[in-house]
Amino acid sequence: MNRNLKLVINNIYSDKNSQHFFEKNELKIILDLYAKMVSEGSWKDYGLNISNKQVGFCVFKNATENANYRICKNFKPINKNLKYLITDAKGKILNNSSNLKNLLNNINWKKL
Repeated sequence: MNRNLKLVINNIYSDKNSQHFFEKNELKIILDLYAKMVSEGSWKDYGLNISNKQVGFCVFKNATENANYRICKNFKPINKNLKYLITDAKGKILNNSSNLKNLLNNINWKKL
């Protein structure tokens, strides 16, 4: 029996102190942006990177390349503004915020 599995009911974990993924509304915001960028031809593929410290939504222009951007959610940020991050392919923080919707809306994706 695997003891690392967690039961998810209505996107709420049974262990309230342990949250290791995007919430439903956060994922909707990210996927709406992804759909918009795919329809414009800017983004081609995505992937998810999950660890104990953060979860990342990785964006690719081509499926064979490294991720161009990562939209990350830190589970235990040092500063509240470091809860959501946008990083480039090298891991450099391009922007950060405590509100995911504001973070994604205030980025000019075409200039990146």
